[in-house]
Amino acid sequence: MIEARQLTKHFDDFVAVDQIDFRVNPGEVLVLLGPNGAGKTTTVRMLTSIIRPTFGDATIQGYSVINDPDQVRRNVGVLTEHHGLYQRMNAINYLAFFAQLYGLDHKTYQPRIEQLLSQFGLYQIRSKRLGEYSKGMRQKLALARALLHHPPVLLLDEPTSAMDPASARMVRDAILQLRSEDRAIVLCTHNLNEAEELADRIAIIHNGKILHNATPAELKTQMVGQTQYLVRYTHAPYQWAYTAQLPGIRLTSQDDHTLTFSIEDPPQQTPLLLSELIGQGVSVIECKEVNRSLEQAYLQVVSMNTEKES
Repeated sequence: MIEARQLTKHFDDFVAVDQIDFRVNPGEVLVLLGPNGAGKTTTVRMLTSIIRPTFGDATIQGYSVINDPDQVRRNVGVLTEHHGLYQRMNAINYLAFFAQLYGLDHKTYQPRIEQLLSQFGLYQIRSKRLGEYSKGMRQKLALARALLHHPPVLLLDEPTSAMDPASARMVRDAILQLRSEDRAIVLCTHNLNEAEELADRIAIIHNGKILHNATPAELKTQMVGQTQYLVRYTHAPYQWAYTAQLPGIRLTSQDDHTLTFSIEDPPQQTPLLLSELIGQGVSVIECKEVNRSLEQAYLQVVSMNTEKES
């Protein structure tokens, strides 16, 4: 549904986006993860045909962002960094105005507007002028605007910025509900927890380049290492040591009452490991996965790239 090929944007001598490639299939959420200034917003603007690539191309539902800009815009819903809300309007009039721009008739858009305002907790303040809305309220209204015409492609730039935790939770839940077989989503963020929760794939973008593109689990495995499991015990036989030759399992650390193992295939191999330990007389009281954070993987990717550039 979305495909970028060598997508590049120069602003005079500055390279904002540098020959990036990615694709998003139906039902997928791709998160562009990177710091401010990494090229995320410029990428979204090219995907919506707001700005023209310097080189390369991208397609939305098969339509080129260069050759078919009108068709591209009909097929996307966009939440931009700057919302462009009309301060004197109320929420009902504002959404109705955009619904008409999308070509929706009154019978179609009126219930849709009411449903979206209720979904995002804005229905009770629908008659207030938008100038009276908080930053979080404006963000939710802008997201409702992006969803008005049931777009098959959603491009969301920092969808939970400036929101309190409850509002951010509401928006993340809405994004999870929007995932479907006939919709693709690109979400830009620098929030690691948000990226890990929402992404099917994460593309780490830094200085205009995509450094790594993988699922969250693949990213952590490739950058941090295989899944680690901590086994805690109260008693082990005298001079006990782990000697079992189980394929795919490796003892990585040990102290008086804990053992840590690297395990290639946890669902299959963890029960075998526990059976072996208990069979050797080890009194196991706990076995748990050692958390491998996305932050570790992200910092490793960026660090490796910085070393290459230097």
